[in-house]
Amino acid sequence: MSKAVPTKARAVIIGGGVSGCSVAYHLAKLGWKDVVLLERKQLTSGTTWHAAGLIGQLRASQNMTRLAKYSADLYTKLEAETGIGTGMRQCGSITVALTEERKEEIYRQASLARAFNVDVREISPDEVKAMYPHLNVSDVVAAVHLPLDGQCDPANIAMALAKGARQNGATILENVKVTGVSSKDGRVSGVTCVQNGETFTIETEHVVNAAGMWGRELGNMSGVTVPLHACEHFYIVTEPIAGLPRLPVLRVPDECTYYKEDAGKMLVGAFELKAKPWGMEGIREDFCFDQLPEDFDHFSPILEKAVGRMPILETAGIHTFFNGPESFTPDDRYYLGEAPELKGYWVAAGYNSIGIVSSGGAGMALAQWMNDGEPPFDLWEVDIRRAQPFQKNRTYLKERVSETLGLLYADHFPYRQMATARGVRRSPLHEHLKARGAVFGEVAGWERANWFARDGQAREYRYSWKRQNWFDNQRDEHLAVRGGVGLFDMTSFGKIRIEGRDALAFLQKLCANQMDVETGRIVYTQMLNGRGGIESDLTVTRLSETAFLAVVPGATLQRDLAWLRKHLTDEFVVITDVTASESVLCVMGPKARDLMQKVSPNDFSNVAHPFGTAREIEIGMGLARAHRVTYVGELGWELYVSTDQTAHVFEALEAAGSDVGLKLCGLHTLDSCRIEKAFRHFGHDITDEDHVLEAGLGFAVKPGKGDFIGRDAVLKKQDAGLERRLVQFRLTDPEPLLFHNEAVVRDGKIVGTITSGNYGHHLGGAIGLGYVPCKGESAQDVLGSAYEIEIAGIRVPAEASLAPMYDPKAERVRG
Repeated sequence: MSKAVPTKARAVIIGGGVSGCSVAYHLAKLGWKDVVLLERKQLTSGTTWHAAGLIGQLRASQNMTRLAKYSADLYTKLEAETGIGTGMRQCGSITVALTEERKEEIYRQASLARAFNVDVREISPDEVKAMYPHLNVSDVVAAVHLPLDGQCDPANIAMALAKGARQNGATILENVKVTGVSSKDGRVSGVTCVQNGETFTIETEHVVNAAGMWGRELGNMSGVTVPLHACEHFYIVTEPIAGLPRLPVLRVPDECTYYKEDAGKMLVGAFELKAKPWGMEGIREDFCFDQLPEDFDHFSPILEKAVGRMPILETAGIHTFFNGPESFTPDDRYYLGEAPELKGYWVAAGYNSIGIVSSGGAGMALAQWMNDGEPPFDLWEVDIRRAQPFQKNRTYLKERVSETLGLLYADHFPYRQMATARGVRRSPLHEHLKARGAVFGEVAGWERANWFARDGQAREYRYSWKRQNWFDNQRDEHLAVRGGVGLFDMTSFGKIRIEGRDALAFLQKLCANQMDVETGRIVYTQMLNGRGGIESDLTVTRLSETAFLAVVPGATLQRDLAWLRKHLTDEFVVITDVTASESVLCVMGPKARDLMQKVSPNDFSNVAHPFGTAREIEIGMGLARAHRVTYVGELGWELYVSTDQTAHVFEALEAAGSDVGLKLCGLHTLDSCRIEKAFRHFGHDITDEDHVLEAGLGFAVKPGKGDFIGRDAVLKKQDAGLERRLVQFRLTDPEPLLFHNEAVVRDGKIVGTITSGNYGHHLGGAIGLGYVPCKGESAQDVLGSAYEIEIAGIRVPAEASLAPMYDPKAERVRG
């Protein structure tokens, strides 16, 4: 007898895999009694039941590591709580490197693990052999061992979470298919579902899309963007192998393989470089505990390498050749959080083969988010608001996920660019820049010139952990900006018009800086949350009494639009995304004024056009709005040009620029210039978890203007004092490089990580930013310590500064 479908619930979770069960469990633990989970077939069907169940605690950031560690701890405790065995055992893991490049990567990961307080040790090939006696280590260059990693039984974990949810009052219904999510006034209002041929409606204000590979299709029903696509994932399980001891999980990323010993058998799985997307025509209605057709030809190259790596496999019989679908996203990171299109619509899907280790922590974080109305800590890297609407296109997804599966085990080189599904969003200057040597990267679908190749130079990345093939190109571009004039195409900036009778009052409520400025003024500001954390980093230009233009990074546009719309109550305000209507050309450097005066009859003196102002100018035979601001720390203007005139304005600038040494510059140079000036980068140096005062941005906060979101947290921090400060570092050795996540060492002890890094070609060394704990300390105390940065296990001395090392008084910017 089927359990009855309730008529009302506080939250309805759609999907009975490990993700949905975790969300139900954690909501119920928080006291949400009327939680309903609906599963179209049976719990764990789809993907969870055939997952490999690897528990690797070290992830790419501190908070993702925090969530993975939480999962491991939860799965260890679940058996005692629910009586269901989870198979969780901390057998450890080993990752081996077969190349020097991979050695650098795993050693960098080991330094990161130490910074995140994860137990880790670099081990020799002989030590690997001692721990994994059947392994061929003849070509192993290096290895790292994480003794607290482990493995588990994925289906039983989901069942244990489901039982724990029921024990705390949640209702879990199988064989109930959701047919629609209804909404009213921009918010979820109910869920329609079918049980035994009968249709029911559950009234609710919260829905969680935990539908796995069905997540995109479910999102589409409500106009919600959930870009993911299933791929085929292969592994084999051997017959029992006599004398096989219990072994750590083994990863050999250079051969795309992982190995797991389980009950005297070996499981060998693959993340091959070119994957097979699956389900382009949809997933059939009766799909449940199904396997996909075997494709031994596809898997055999992996298996051949595996036999060479572990010769005992040659004589071991294959018990199971398995092929099952798993969902992948365009950037290999899962989706969590409230969808920007519909209030009360939450997403926990797209786990990219790390769903078991992720779901425990992700379910906890999403439940907290739903309960509190804000995430418990910075989750931007998995936030659903990073997804771009175009990414739900199936042709795009099919092409992209064929690459992202393989990227899990590919070399994670800095600046690595996606090779597939490119060219979707282009500036009007794309072909112009391409003809002049641009080598493009992609952010949020935008093709952006990252660097410019010289005549005869290959227009491609040659990846390395050392200086890559464009290092000298970046140096020349960087020094041109510092000594002459450079031109950047920043059309990818997100542009948002905020206008209407109450636009000023609305922005005063959301922004920490004073927004009541005269028309034509540009205000650098942050939008804060109630904790004083930074939700958005932007400039706002007052265009008229009732109209403002907010400019945000292209990658955060959907997030920023969602934040603005979320806080729009009864104000008379219209919010419009106008990103595609204007291009942005940035003319930057000490000779920027000389160039502008050649192409425009307007006066560009400090008196006529001071820093922080915008006005319309004539340029060539067109018009532009010239904003005197900078992200590179030099005199310059951002030119906002109607897209139909962009090519003409570019040609006019280029023709006039030959006399003043104009150089086309890419995004790598923009970043290296900004880090010399210690300008912050959202998502790295500043996040919703970083207090605006501790980020060193107090100059952009005006508590005296009246109330705004985060004001109380600012005043509280002013009274209590800072607990940490964002510090700029320069390596004293000019050779090593900083990218991100290297360990910051203060007086011999790891105290944090580098939040962002690049090479300071003017300052003569790698530059990084990072937070340093400073509770009860003065600025002099912070700077009085000895600092080193740990890079792949090697500690390099570094100078520290709280003021920008380049042009600390901003004299060049205002020159």
